[in-house]
Amino acid sequence: MTIQENKENSLWICLQNIHGLGGQGICKLLQQFGSPENIFNASHQALQQVVSEDVASSIKQGTNLDEAASVLAWLEKENNHLITLAETHYPQALLEIPDPPPVLYAKGDLSCLTMPTIAMVGSRNASVQGEKNAEDFAYALSEQGFCIVSGMALGIDGAAHRGALKNKQGRTIAVVGTGLDIVYPAKHRELAHKIVGQGLIISEFPIGTPSRPQNFPRRNRIISGLSLGCLVVEANTQSGSLITAKFAADQGREVFAIPGSIHSPMSKGCHELIKQGAKLVDCIQDITNELAPHLAHLISPASEKPESSEYTALLDLMGFDPINMEALIALTNLTSEGLSATLLVLELENKIASLPGGRYQRIG
Repeated sequence: MTIQENKENSLWICLQNIHGLGGQGICKLLQQFGSPENIFNASHQALQQVVSEDVASSIKQGTNLDEAASVLAWLEKENNHLITLAETHYPQALLEIPDPPPVLYAKGDLSCLTMPTIAMVGSRNASVQGEKNAEDFAYALSEQGFCIVSGMALGIDGAAHRGALKNKQGRTIAVVGTGLDIVYPAKHRELAHKIVGQGLIISEFPIGTPSRPQNFPRRNRIISGLSLGCLVVEANTQSGSLITAKFAADQGREVFAIPGSIHSPMSKGCHELIKQGAKLVDCIQDITNELAPHLAHLISPASEKPESSEYTALLDLMGFDPINMEALIALTNLTSEGLSATLLVLELENKIASLPGGRYQRIG
């Protein structure tokens, strides 16, 4: 990192560390003053117009760069990132939610943040069938070009991540409730390593933040906020995954639920969601058909119809032999996320078919 980048990151970290401020307070200050540097340079009186007197006083005490030193050292390591509201890498989908995190810590491949995404959540104490359903759906959806978002918890979350990772071209994002220097649960240390190698782990919580019960419901709004829709695979009526589903509904995302036995308590949460209007799902087409209209913002306006020149050009480049993503990226000027979205729409229009191994083939 350059000296200027270090300075800017330090200011964001110091701002986040101010006691009593919180994400919403930071967003209000940014709306008023424009940048962390302007916030720290603002007068006490001006700050009091936005935040409490105690918070304003804390800001006027200045920056404690020692607080930022450990995070800056962490950022020097490979694949570690700090994403702020001022960054181009900041996920656009999160800007749409009422309480976007001003700072995200990330480890892995940032391109995952620009892919079409779907959240998959469910019970920590999942049944064997529930975990199998999660793995199967995650694998199939990753084959369709979706990045799978979940919380890296035991049960359904872990199964969803594993399903995406089974596809060599699959991508997955884990949104966690601790600092990124901590793996929780510890049983998922190996899974976390695999996710970093084939996806991304993110957190709004500073480096060193331990596992706290209140952090996990809070991170759920990010899981749903990143996604076009949220699939609840298996859940009882007290499951935290229902919190994620509620966030999804409040954020205008689609909510899906897989039904189960009427005698199983692990199905009652999903059944309740379906009664409330969630879409009943028993195959991935129930999801892809519903989400197809929401992919328009990922494709240029001139490419909205399959008959457009961009679609025709891509189909011509593909020919009728199987081809993988890497080859298509090399042949086109599309980014991986734009290509994924385009391929998904073409598949929904029955113009192409996805094949094992992340390959695609023209069929129409």
